[in-house]
Amino acid sequence: MSFALAQIVCLLLMTADMIARTWRIMWLLRGIGQTVTFADALVLNVFGDAAAALTPARLGGEPARFAGMLRAGVPPEESVVAISYEVAAAWPVIIGFGALLTWAFAPEWLATTGPAFLSAAASMWPWLVAVGVATVLAAFLARRLAGRWAHRLRRPARRLKSVWRRMPPGPLLASVPMTLVNLVTRTAILPVLAMTLVDPPAMGPVALGAFALLYSQLVLPTPAGIGGVEFGFLAGAAGSFGAAEGMLLLLWRFYTVGLGAVLGGYFLIRLYGWPAAKRLVFGGQAPAPASE
Repeated sequence: MSFALAQIVCLLLMTADMIARTWRIMWLLRGIGQTVTFADALVLNVFGDAAAALTPARLGGEPARFAGMLRAGVPPEESVVAISYEVAAAWPVIIGFGALLTWAFAPEWLATTGPAFLSAAASMWPWLVAVGVATVLAAFLARRLAGRWAHRLRRPARRLKSVWRRMPPGPLLASVPMTLVNLVTRTAILPVLAMTLVDPPAMGPVALGAFALLYSQLVLPTPAGIGGVEFGFLAGAAGSFGAAEGMLLLLWRFYTVGLGAVLGGYFLIRLYGWPAAKRLVFGGQAPAPASE
């Protein structure tokens, strides 16, 4: 595959991912009686992408989406319930998809990629120590950030239970294929980029490694898994990419993290203005829209 064609495919994959996630939250909100436009749903998701990329342990993602829902006119209780249902419905799909990839490609990964990865990881122990130190610091910051936002998400339990019971099964079932689109498109980015190499590695282990690196960000406390993800990539967790590994890492991180952060930052500043956006990011204070 040519380099230019790969970039087009990656942009199409990320577009499909954004559309699928936008439809998913629209349908879940509609299930509890709240209607938002496609544009508002897209904006609240990219708010979440940007905040998740820039905060420890991705803790800013859901509060940012919460703020986006409030901006779209969704009441706080309905916002919390929609996010809760989305997470609850997504996790079984994520686990199932990861198990399927492991069943299909783990033997090949262990035979072709595993030994080189373990050897490289052993030789890169200073970086591993640095990542560990950064992880401890990020965990401390994550706790402070969680405490800052916790009071904004506390609502009367009786009201939340009432909204929770309102969700019909249809939107939950419809969210499953949208989550699959999200998983497949993001996992496919690295294999597509790897296909530009003259001698690309086997795509199965690349896909398994890409999935593991992407979703390790859910447990790594650094913003967007910075440090840990790069360590795994350069150590060969997704395969050996030779002299092109630096460029592939840069492009892969741009599509899977940077693009959402850039779009989220753009909409945040455009809708609220730079001073209000800065207060939201650094002070935890929800901004009012900028005057037209």
